[in-house]
Amino acid sequence: MIRKVDGPPILICYDGSADAARGIEAAAALFGAGRAVVLNVAVPLTAAESVAVVSPVAPAAAFEQVNTDEADTVAARGAELARASGFQAEARTILETPTWQAVVDVANEVDAAAIVIGSRGLDQLHEAFEGSLSHQVTAHAGRPVLVVPPPHNER
Repeated sequence: MIRKVDGPPILICYDGSADAARGIEAAAALFGAGRAVVLNVAVPLTAAESVAVVSPVAPAAAFEQVNTDEADTVAARGAELARASGFQAEARTILETPTWQAVVDVANEVDAAAIVIGSRGLDQLHEAFEGSLSHQVTAHAGRPVLVVPPPHNER
């Protein structure tokens, strides 16, 4: 399928993992050339950083800047992969929790034609404890969501 380059973009979730890279490859194979927004969602503060900010020596803004810089780097790598796969891709970073809400918000903002998420293929027990971004996004997005599973031999 060839999409119009000036049509709505595909929103590709990218966290630097092999699962996310597989999502880019699948999106290129299924949707063809076109625009893509490659999104990396980072938390403003990790759990460890949250504890550290109660110290008067470690301001929260410093941690947020480090997290933003790292997330920008990851998003840029994802956009490079997407361009190598034929997309006209732009990198996008957002610091927000919950992650699924950030994905849905950005999809709405860019009026994404679809959202692409690489799945870790968690079993039910791990999914119950760790949560599933793909399930949350699918439940709340109100638009097509492509969930790309890991290969059978990686589950």
